[in-house]
Parts: sequence; C-alpha cells; structure tokens
Amino acid sequence: MRTLLSEFEPTILAYLLNSLWQIPLVFCAALAAARLARRAGPQMEHRVWVGALLLEVVLPFCHLQLSDLWQQAWGLALWFRHVGPAGGQTRVILGAGEASGVALPWHTAGVLAAVAVTYACSLIYFAGRLAWGMWTTDAMRRQAVCMKPTAETAQKIEGFRLLLGCEGEVQFANSPAISGPAAVGLRRHTLLLPPGFIEKLSANDLDAVLAHEFAHMRRQDFGKNLFYGIISLPGAYHPLLMLTRTRLAETRELVCDAMAAEAVGGRESYARSLLQLARMLSDRTAPRLLHAIGILDANIFERRVMHLTRRSVEVTGARRLAIAAACALVAFGTCASALALRMEVTEPATQNPGPNPASVNVKADYLVITKKVPPVYPDDAKKAHVTGKVVLAATIGADGAVEQLRVVSGPSPLQTSALDAVRQWVYKPYLLNGKPIEVKTTITVVYTLSK
Repeated sequence: MRTLLSEFEPTILAYLLNSLWQIPLVFCAALAAARLARRAGPQMEHRVWVGALLLEVVLPFCHLQLSDLWQQAWGLALWFRHVGPAGGQTRVILGAGEASGVALPWHTAGVLAAVAVTYACSLIYFAGRLAWGMWTTDAMRRQAVCMKPTAETAQKIEGFRLLLGCEGEVQFANSPAISGPAAVGLRRHTLLLPPGFIEKLSANDLDAVLAHEFAHMRRQDFGKNLFYGIISLPGAYHPLLMLTRTRLAETRELVCDAMAAEAVGGRESYARSLLQLARMLSDRTAPRLLHAIGILDANIFERRVMHLTRRSVEVTGARRLAIAAACALVAFGTCASALALRMEVTEPATQNPGPNPASVNVKADYLVITKKVPPVYPDDAKKAHVTGKVVLAATIGADGAVEQLRVVSGPSPLQTSALDAVRQWVYKPYLLNGKPIEVKTTITVVYTLSK
C-alpha cells in the first residue's frame, strides 16, 4: 500500500498544494462574474457558478505552462507559414527546465507523506459519504408507495409535463421519509410526496409545486446534482468549493422559479404559493438527502421571493453579449493566473534516514546560453522539401556544458543537424542556493522553407 501511494504522492501533493490557493482564486473571480451576470438573469448567473465549480476542480490538475505554449504556437505558426530567407530557416525554441539537487530532511518528507495519506483518506471519506447518499436516496425511492392522482390532478400533471417539455413518464409516490416534494431519478423520474400532502394544497399551490418539480425534471437537475457531487470529490475538503456548490444550488432554484412562474402564468401568484408552502413545511425536519431535488432546497427563500416580486428588467442584445464577454474575460484572467503561478511537486517525499532529493522547476528565461551555435538546414532536406520540428531532451551539467542529448521526436533528415548544433552549446551554470546544479530541459528546433 505504501509503495502504491508513493507512486501517486507527487500528484496528490501537487493537487492539494495548488487547490489550496486556486479554489479561493476561482471563487473570488466567480463572485465578481456572478454579480455582473445577475443583471442578465438567473440562468447566466447559474452558468457562472457551474463554470466556477468545474474550474475549481480541474485547474489544480493542469500542468500547462503558458510561456511554453506561446513559444510552441509561435514556432508552429512559422512552420505553417513557411516564411524565411531563400532556401530555408531554422528557429530554436527553449523549453523550461527541471533542476535536481534540492534536499529535504527526512522529517519534512515524513510530514509531506502524512499530508498525502490524510488527503487520500479524506477523499475516501467523501466518496463513501457520496455513495451512502446515493444508496439512501435510491432506498427511499424503492420503499415509497406508488400513488394514483385524481383525474383532475392527472390532467394538471400532463399539462405541466407538456408545457415544460419534460419527456418520459413521471411516477408519483408517497414517502414518510421526506418533509416536502422531491424529484429523484435519472432516466425515469419519480416525484416523492409526503403522505396526504396533495390533499392539503389549494389549486394554485399544487400548480406551483408541479411546475417547479417539472422544471427540475426538464433540466435533469437530479443527474446534474449527482455529477457535480462526483467531480467535486478531489476538492471536497475545501470550504470554498462547498460554498460554490451552495451558490450553484441557490441559482438553480432561481432558474426553476422563473420557469415555474412562467408556466403558472404569474410571478406574484407563484410567490404567494411559495410562501404558503414554506409555512406548511416549516415545522417538518428535512432528511439529509444528497441528491433529491425539492422546491424548498436552497437556503435563499427571501431572495427567491424578492426576485419573483420585483419588477423584471429583461437584458437582451448587445448588453447581454457584453455581460457574457466580461464574464469570459474574468474566467480567462483567472485561468491564466492559476496556470502561471502553479507549483509542482515532482519527486516522492519518501522517508529515509538521510536527506531526500527533490526537484524544482526552472523557467526558460533563467537558462542563459553563453555559446550558441545555430543549426544548419541540411541541403538534402531542403531539396526533399522536408520541414518540421526536432524536439531534443538535454541535460546541462553543473559547469554549463551539454552533457546528455537525445532526440525526442522529429523528422530523421533533420535530427543530425539539430544534435550537432546543440551539442556545442554552453549555458551559464544554474545556481541554487549559490551552488551550481544539473538541469534537464527541452530544446525545439523548427525548420521551415520559404515559398
């Protein structure tokens, strides 16, 4: 078990280290974007929080270096354009490096190993809690007693199902385990109701319940909620990711309220029914279900009512497009910042009696070449119209000389030219804590022909 964990320890520590600061970064950006999107309606605000959740989970996994991406893109642009002096042109793209020689004391390595084990255990805990919630919800659905609505209620059900575009059959069942209406199911929807609940509702209140729950079914919110729970597992330990999921649920309810209010034919009438339902259910204790979707799930009841009763100002056209563009700009800036400041853990921090070697990343700008021999485009390759890029893996010694050099990829007629040139290069020794150390890096030589 320990050997298996050691293999994944760098990945676990890197994700944990970056998620600690990247999740707050994304959350703060989402707050600003959501405030902008709020003017365009709950649908856009909801999409902001969905995007924030995805970024909070995915960004800590990303290893993309923006500087390397820009260099590669520029080299490929030259390759496809085929520009240069008569005969051909070579261009060198320097990649980032990895320096070895950093020593971690054994007790520090032990602490890092303990952190990795603790995080792995928390991941297992949250996965188990999610699985338990899924099993509990399914057991509640299976134990519910199917009910047959009256002819009048059945007519309303069919009308709202068609109006809101909910496909497939919807089953109705009574369950004493719930305190209010709840929609469950992926392919086959089931609307669970407390025993005797429908009989206590007025006609308008019943319309509100049906419209809201069918809106959830139309949007497939049960499946989405389950999906969000699964993908959130790596960052489930972080309080701000949990708060992001709360904001997502709140805006989801606002979206369904808007759909339901339109279906029942009036925002004020729907708001009154919402208030009446809240009074009916206020003395009931709701079970802790992770996936069932109900009309009173989110803890923003006051905001929901205010949103329904205030005057609606529709934002369309250029203004809506400008808001979407501003949100996209915030997302791009957040991603760029997260990728540019990413921290890596590249070696396992195993416990040993002595110091443990680790690695640090070295930016391409820090690798200074004091002697650079340009690659020569082979005449035979020119005549054969061979173009492309040769990627080399190099090891720079403590004295700055290229000690090891091998071809990673590239056209065979161009490999010798790249090797012969780079082998003669001399770098300025890279210093770490005042001591010259060995650095591993990549070098890309791009060969292009003029038109």
